[in-house]
Amino acid sequence: MRRRPCKGGRRLRLTSLTIAASGLLALLIGVAFAVLLWAIADANSSTSARRASRTALVEAGSMEQLVLDIETGQRGFVITKREEFLQPWQAARKKIPAEMQRFTETATSPEQRRVAGQITQDAESLLNDYSVPLVDAVRRGDPAASGLAATAEGKRRVDALRAQFDRYTAGERAQLAAREDAARVNGRRAVIAAGVGLAASMALVAAFTVLQHRAVVRPVRGAAAAAKQLAGGDLGVRIPHSDVAEVGALGTSFNTMAASLQDSRRRIMESVEAVHRRTARDLHDGAQQRLVSLMIGLRLARELLPDTETSATELLDQSIGNAQTAIDELRELARGIYPLVLTVKGLVAAVEDLASRCPIPAVVESRCDRRVASAVESNAYFVVAEAVTNAVKHARASRIDISLELADALRIRVVDDGVGGVGEATVGSGLAGLSDRVAAFDGKLTIESPPGGGTSIQVQIPIPD
Repeated sequence: MRRRPCKGGRRLRLTSLTIAASGLLALLIGVAFAVLLWAIADANSSTSARRASRTALVEAGSMEQLVLDIETGQRGFVITKREEFLQPWQAARKKIPAEMQRFTETATSPEQRRVAGQITQDAESLLNDYSVPLVDAVRRGDPAASGLAATAEGKRRVDALRAQFDRYTAGERAQLAAREDAARVNGRRAVIAAGVGLAASMALVAAFTVLQHRAVVRPVRGAAAAAKQLAGGDLGVRIPHSDVAEVGALGTSFNTMAASLQDSRRRIMESVEAVHRRTARDLHDGAQQRLVSLMIGLRLARELLPDTETSATELLDQSIGNAQTAIDELRELARGIYPLVLTVKGLVAAVEDLASRCPIPAVVESRCDRRVASAVESNAYFVVAEAVTNAVKHARASRIDISLELADALRIRVVDDGVGGVGEATVGSGLAGLSDRVAAFDGKLTIESPPGGGTSIQVQIPIPD
């Protein structure tokens, strides 16, 4: 997997985003609670105002009743001259000063207090300026104070007071209705505002949850999966770019670590490949050449001896055979370490040479028209060699097909017709080594091995331009 380039632009910071979301959520909840508290306070205020209006109406009724008692008591006394008709008048006369004070104090607005003050002033005038003098005059036997004519003034005054009472109670009732309407409206507004605040808070929580899942949970899961792949030996795995700064920093560190491990493994393999190539060359140019020289010397010595020297000739023949065996074994050892044909002629020739020495039929199909880096060639060759060796030793195959293709990537395919059944549980150190070799060069290895269906090993190694 290739390392993805970082995108431009400003990154989100998870801490700042969390603080902003928490602050906005706290603000929404605070506004919602403020609206609810305001609604509760307004409801309490409206309840108190309605209670005060009802109290004012009750006091107005009591005050009006006392005024009526004064007027009816004095009128009955004036007409009949009988003292028992003065009992309501006397009771009202005693109560009216305190009632006037309560009536004035319970008025709920400046206008209502002005009207209440006018009513109490007229009621006091009715009592002191008209009713009390009239009763006293009747008691003295004043003829001008007797009869219905004397009570006409009282009726006129009471009618005027009753009109004022009607206006006062109408004002209080209007204020009471207005307060009730305002309380209902404010209550509805509070419910709507609280509902909107709750809905906005839930939407914010949902949006932040989705954002957290996309920006944090999903990348962290991806990082965990990538770490598992890395631990399994896939050093080409990379974590995609993230717009969240903290997650992006984690991904950058992970990708840097994976790239460093991959580069280290590639350098190690290149170093091992160089050592193998040098060792094979040293064996070919050193020990093998000396053995060849030794065998030539032995043959020359054999030719110089007469056939009559039976013991000596037998010993020389045996030594020549041993030297030839040592040369053959040394050549096979050098070929296993690093085949000379791979250095001289390249990957295709080396694979064809490998196929020619395979104990079962092996067919090579090649579409490679150029050579690649020696490290890639050597690792590709040993991948093919290991796959062929496994097919010969374990698959019980009767045929092996090898294909090589070189374009933007080197593609290798080794297929046998053996018993199959190769899985993760049965993969040995050889196939695990193949995976390491391929991964060191950003390659990909795929194994398909259904039971009874043979084994197909496919390798793809990218070739840089």
